[in-house]
Amino acid sequence: MEWFLAYLLLGGVAGFLGGMFGVGGGTVLVPVLLMLFEAQHFPAAHTMHLALGSSMAVILFTSIASMRKHHQHGAVIWRVVFSISPGILLGTAIGSLVAASISPYFLTIFFALFMYFAATQILLNAAPHAARQLPGIAGMTLMGTITGWVSTLVSVGGGTLTVPFLIWCNVPIRNAIGTASAIGFPIAVGGTVGYILTGIHITGLPSPNLGYVYLPAMLSCALVSVITAPLGAKTAHRTNVTLMRKFFAVLLLALATKLLWKVWG
Repeated sequence: MEWFLAYLLLGGVAGFLGGMFGVGGGTVLVPVLLMLFEAQHFPAAHTMHLALGSSMAVILFTSIASMRKHHQHGAVIWRVVFSISPGILLGTAIGSLVAASISPYFLTIFFALFMYFAATQILLNAAPHAARQLPGIAGMTLMGTITGWVSTLVSVGGGTLTVPFLIWCNVPIRNAIGTASAIGFPIAVGGTVGYILTGIHITGLPSPNLGYVYLPAMLSCALVSVITAPLGAKTAHRTNVTLMRKFFAVLLLALATKLLWKVWG
């Protein structure tokens, strides 16, 4: 029961943050799921992959709820979502294969470094200056492939990459966040399928599971996240979230440092 309650609480927090910042909540889900799985003595060789796969499956539900709320506010540019999605699906397929071939040690380090990058981006408010227009099909496909690949390796909704890219391409920040939340859906679809297929034949995984997706954690987190994600999106449209973004960045730095300390220790 205590694990079930922990998953519910985690899903609520991650869903709210994902809806508010358009990041899918994976930056919080993965390190906390990793700690919970280790506390339950899951096989050490698979805990990181399980955390990534389960987190990506939760984002599948979170992104739908967040996307719907941003769409109601007219913040989603659907032509961008449709044009970037083919590249996203290609990138998630590549990312899933790469993640399956990397040891948990290096995968954890890569994830922690990405969290440092995301936190620094928030703290410095490092939004690029609008300098160009959206690229054509080839450019969008390339950007989608890179985004899908990296997002699958770190199990995030892609907002850390897509929001700055869209702002650079003269998309208003409100629309950039809303569109990033919608782009999180094809990322989650491709990433979830990838983690299921690459883990389906692995023995010794905790049951019940679908490949690297641990179903009790995924279902519990998703159950609450679909409620809190729209609340986060609503908050993003009604309040000044600058201070909350700073607190979120500090949380990411703390979680990333804890991960590196554990790995190198």
